[in-house]
Order: sequence, then structure tokens, then C-alpha cells
Amino acid sequence: MDKINGASIDIVADNIAKLKKIFPEVFCEDKVDFERLQEVLGNYIEDKEERYRFEWNGKSKAIRISQTPTTGTLRPCKEESKDWDTTQNLYIEGDNLEVLKLLQKSYQNKIKMIYIDPPYNTGKDFVYKDDFRDNLWNYLALTGQLDEEGKKNSTNSETSGRYHTDWLNMMYPRLRLSRNLLSDDGVIFISIGQDELHNIIKLCDELYGEENRIGIVSRLMKSGGNKGRFFSPNIDYIVIYARNITFTKDFKGEMSEELIKKVYNQVEKSGIRKGEYYRSMGLYQSSLDARPNQRYFIECPDGTLVVPPGETMPNNNNEGEKVIPKPTDGVWRWTYDRYYIEKEKGNVEFKETTNGVLIDKDGNPSKWNIYTKIWLKDRQDEGQTPVDIITKFENRHSAKELASISIPFDFAKPIGLIKYLIYILQQDKDSIILDFFSGSATTANAVMEQNVEDNGKRRFIMVQLPEPCLENSTASQEGYKNICDIAQERIRRAGKKIKEEAGLQGQHLDIGFRVYKLDSSNLRVWNPDADNLELALGSHEKHLLPGRTQEDLLYEILLKQGIELTEDARIRELGGKRVYSLGHGQYYACMETVIPSDQIESLALGIVQWKNEESPDNTQCAVFVIDEAFRSDADKLNFAKILEQHGIPSVKAL
Repeated sequence: MDKINGASIDIVADNIAKLKKIFPEVFCEDKVDFERLQEVLGNYIEDKEERYRFEWNGKSKAIRISQTPTTGTLRPCKEESKDWDTTQNLYIEGDNLEVLKLLQKSYQNKIKMIYIDPPYNTGKDFVYKDDFRDNLWNYLALTGQLDEEGKKNSTNSETSGRYHTDWLNMMYPRLRLSRNLLSDDGVIFISIGQDELHNIIKLCDELYGEENRIGIVSRLMKSGGNKGRFFSPNIDYIVIYARNITFTKDFKGEMSEELIKKVYNQVEKSGIRKGEYYRSMGLYQSSLDARPNQRYFIECPDGTLVVPPGETMPNNNNEGEKVIPKPTDGVWRWTYDRYYIEKEKGNVEFKETTNGVLIDKDGNPSKWNIYTKIWLKDRQDEGQTPVDIITKFENRHSAKELASISIPFDFAKPIGLIKYLIYILQQDKDSIILDFFSGSATTANAVMEQNVEDNGKRRFIMVQLPEPCLENSTASQEGYKNICDIAQERIRRAGKKIKEEAGLQGQHLDIGFRVYKLDSSNLRVWNPDADNLELALGSHEKHLLPGRTQEDLLYEILLKQGIELTEDARIRELGGKRVYSLGHGQYYACMETVIPSDQIESLALGIVQWKNEESPDNTQCAVFVIDEAFRSDADKLNFAKILEQHGIPSVKAL
């Protein structure tokens, strides 16, 4: 019977295992032989002392922090959740560094889009204080969950001497961990101001690879203003990186209403596309280079033959008759084969004119012009390449959006901005979208709205530190204790509003969310006091922390085994004990703290029967139990042997 500890996935050990799989020859007695590794990598090793690097004080520590397993867990909070049993969305309260560590196994390579709006480091916004020894302690102290003196929100003024360094040390481990969660075709969008723009680019170039940098987009925050000494700051930036740009789809944006009204102003009067809008474009364009297969006669409605202006004419007077053009001859945009197909589809139109540029078979000006129809619907379906400046979504829009549902919060991003990013990404409509600096939960709001508009089933994961509301603030006066309270209420109100306004179209919309809160592991960590070893040994006899529920334990198992936190846990009474089924028969868990000897056989056989119903062919099934629930080692052994005899070889003890 294997024993489970309370630590998250060991990222260093995981990376070593991956290295061993790729280069087994560089390992000797489970240690990396760096000389052999250099030989294997050959010319890819930089052996010069001086090389281009991005370094700062504390970088090594930041790397270690990102690799150190957390001893935390995520405890379910059903009373603050909405639609717990049916929703696929998550809202997680906690320090995002610890949460990202906890999500590594369950959500590795599953996130299609990350959007974050981290502190811009203006000197006034919050900077997370990380501790290499125990960052979870920092979080518990900050949120008042420890008796020790709590930590206050800090500022990061330029006079501190570590203005950029503190910010870099905060961002590096979080970005490093976030990359692991992105799918191969996943993309991260990072909103940032000019204070740290240069540094976020350097960070992401290192962590994601310069070759995976998609772009840096400017966004208009506001119009006008008179702040600033030299320029009024009216823009911020969105830095965009792919996990692997080879697998990333091209971005496609929506066409502006202004462009549609101005250009797509003709309406089809007959045929299968009657009533659709289109624009006309000449089949002949003077800027085209002379191409061999694109100078030919076309027959007009009155029987005359026309060709683009030029000296070289086909020998025979027939439609489709070609001639090789001179460099000065005009040509059509399409070959004749393409022209014929598009004409049959109704995508070609002839218009009479008094100043036409086409010529007839005798070289005289023709009274006809020939146009192709470019359909609005087709162009909307195809989309257009977005430009690298965003002007539509100013910050003032977010103030109106929050006011419409009476949510008190300053400096939120506009919903339209996040929807726009979701749209241009062109990802699957059942994608998971993560925001680990989620603030007022604008991203969650945007996901719900976008799902209504295109019948999507996208899921969101919001992560936010429960920063306390300032005393005497509007939010505090209205009863909100922290940012998470505000955000959760926003999701509730926004979801209700979206669903009501959508009518029948929104009846299946998921507007719920499961709330989880970061806390220390349910499993007692072995950390003896050298001055009182006897007391330490006595306290460790009880492996579980007091006050933790069966569901607390259950969802810690989900995290440790790599099962998503929205997984449905089915429940049965077996042998007089409550048993949970996870992962569609992959795991079973009995979190009872007492299992009498006379109930062991009925419990084990009940699990076997349930497993045979759900997944009879599964040979990798595992059963989880609480170690101290058994009266003796003999009881534990008996339980494990019964399961093994019936095809369940793995029993794990908490």
C-alpha cells in the first residue's frame, strides 16, 4: 500500500524524467553526466564565458521558487459556488504562484488561451511577495488565516532600489509555470504598461522563445487627457506569445461596421444568394504583371469579345482564346478556367459604361466592364488579419459595463477587448481559458458573452489573490471584504443578465462556477521540531489535519492524480461506507476515518463490483483510503489483497 504525501508535482523531477526519456545515455547512476550531455548536444552548446543573457538580482531564486513543490491544496467551497454539480468553470482564491503549481498535473497542455493583466509596476499597484522557503505561509498570513502578524499589501516605489527586480522576481516563476499549462497551439496574451514592457518581452523571449513571439499590440486606453509631462499616456500594450507558433492558427479579425457600410453596399437581386451584400472588383487590374494564362477573350452579353488593354491579341475570335502577353499588355486577375467556374456560380457581372478601359477584338474601347462579386458573408467567415493597434475598447467602456450590474471596481479591462482576443484566436469553441490575475473577472464575463454569441462551450479558470478592499472604499461600504467577493458577485450578476437577454439562445449557457480556496494540504507534513522530537512523532501519528472533510481529501486526490477539478464524483454506499468514483472508473476513494475489521470485505467487494460495472477492462484502476482508518496493518493488508485478487492491484493510502 503506497503512502501519499501532501506535496504537489515535483517539477524538477518531472523535467529530469523527460530528459532521461530523450537522452538516456547522459545518465549515470541516476545523475546527469554533463560532459556526456555536451557531447550529445554538440554544436548547440555555448562554451564562451560571455554570451547574451537577461540577468537580474534574484533570478536564480525565482527559478528555484518555480521548481519548488507546494504543500498546499485547493479546498472546495460549495456554499460560495454556483451550479456546482453542472458547471465546468472554476474560480480559485489564492496566490497564483501556488495555484499554478497545483494545476500543473491536471491541466498540463490543456489551456488554449491565457489572458493576464498583471500589475503594471507603476509604484502603487500590488506586488506579490514570494518566499522560497514557504510561499504558502506568506499567502495564509496575508489573508489572515494564521495567527502570526499578517502581511500588508506592498508598494514598489522607485526609491526602493529594487524597482524592476522585485517585479521580475514576481513575474518570472508565474510565467514559467503558465507555459506548461498551454496546449501546443495555445497562446498567452499579457496586458502591460510602458514601465515594464521591455522587461516582459525579455522574460517571454526567454521562457517562450523569441521565435514564438506573435506580436506586440498597442491598445488605446482613452482619448485625450492632459496628464504626463511630455506625452499624455493614452495607450498600453498586449504582448502575445505562442506555446509553439508552428501549431498556432493565423489570427482572424472581424470586419468593421464602417468598412461594411462603405464598401459592401450592393445587394444581390436574384439567384441563390438573393438579398446578400457584396462589393464589386474589376476582373482587370492595371497593376497586375503580365502572366501567360491570363490574357484571353471574354464574351459579353451582346456577343462582343473583350480583353484588357494591350497590343497583343489572340489569333482566333473565340471566348477563352489565349495569347501570351507582352510586358506592356494587361491581363485578367483570373485564368480562364477560374473565370468560367466563378461565372457559373454567379460571381461575375457585366456593366455597361461610357469610359471603359477594356478593348474589343479590333482594339477599340469597349462599352463593357467586367466585375467580380466579393460577398460580405464569405469575407466575414474568412475574417481579416487584425492590425497591431486596437482602438475600439477604451477603459471607459468597462466603467459602464460594471455600472450596469452595480459592481464597484476600478480599472477593469473592457469585456469587448477579451472577446476580441478570443475571437481572433480562432480556437475551438470548447477551449479552456485561464486568467491568473483575474481581478474583477472580466475574462469570465467575456467568455460567457462569447459563448452566447457563437454557441460556444468555452470554460474559464479564474485565479485571484483575495486582496482586501480598502477601508472606506465603495466596495467595502457595500459589504465586499475582498476582490474575490466582488468578482464572484460580478460573475453571478453578469451571467444572469446574459442569460436573460439571450432568451432561448442562452438556455444551455453555463453561467456557474466552482469555487476552490488555497489552503495547506489536508495531509500533515513531516517537519519535526528538533527540540521536541517526541511531541513531533506523536502529532504525526495522525496523518490528516483536523477539521478537514471527506470532500477536502477527495479534491486533493484529484489534483495529485491529474484529474480536472470539474470532474464529477459519483457516490455510493458500499459496505456501510461512502465511496467516490472518479475519472469514470479510473479511481475509487473511501475517505472514511474508521473502517472496522468486519466491514473490510464487504467494502472491498463493493468497490470491485462497481469497478466492473463502470470499467471492466481497466487494469490500471487505483483505490484511495485513509491510512489511519484501519485498526491494524493486518486489516490494511487484507483490504489490499482482496482488491488485488479481483484485478485492482493499486491501493494508495493518505
